[in-house]
Amino acid sequence: MRFAILGSGSRGNATLIEEGGTSVLVDCGFSIREMERRLARLGKSPDELSAVLVTHEHSDHIGGVGPLARKYKMPVWMTPGTHAQQNVGELPDLRMLNCHEPVAIGDLLVEPFPVPHDAREPTQFVFANGAVRLGVLTDVGRSTPHIEEVLGACDALIMECNHDEEMLANGPYPAFLKARVAGQFGHLSNGQAGAIVRSLDCAGLQHIVAAHLSEKNNRPELAVQALSAALDCEPEWIAVAAQDAGLGWREIA
Repeated sequence: MRFAILGSGSRGNATLIEEGGTSVLVDCGFSIREMERRLARLGKSPDELSAVLVTHEHSDHIGGVGPLARKYKMPVWMTPGTHAQQNVGELPDLRMLNCHEPVAIGDLLVEPFPVPHDAREPTQFVFANGAVRLGVLTDVGRSTPHIEEVLGACDALIMECNHDEEMLANGPYPAFLKARVAGQFGHLSNGQAGAIVRSLDCAGLQHIVAAHLSEKNNRPELAVQALSAALDCEPEWIAVAAQDAGLGWREIA
């Protein structure tokens, strides 16, 4: 299995997971032209995608899903709650996700799980191929016992490190937005991400990626510091997914 991130942050999100002949896109917050450009950087094209999985209805995650699905006639998976709130127009092949039931998509087993976030029925995912597991956790306000159970013993993790608490408190956001971001249905701080990592069995962890960093309320080195401290590892081992550059392919052995 391998994965790459096309972009991560408030201006657009998309992650690509590949196993055998299956390529699954998680979210699409970019225009078709931008998606084509970013996929080309990874040596891929949209017509190679097997499906799009949507985590929730916020525009930086779902904004490009409708145009992409209609142009390339691909299946789109989302929860009923996300479908009720979204406005992406008619989709050629809409499929419903249950947050508590795994689904097979080609060579991948997709395990959705519910998360606390300010959306109707948000979900995140673990991807498995029978040998290794990739956990994805972004857009979540706090940890839960279920989240930590699901993410246990993953071989790779994409972990939200949205903000530094001090930078958010002293930053340019108005008070109501600071409260939303830091709230129990907002986004994970660097410290919260580190605490989650500490709670997990990371003995077999091959990759960890800091994702969904705020461009105003965080710095990559602060996210890296929090995760490397949690894992007691060298900072150089922590990868960071950028908004514009994304993150290149990572193989999970």
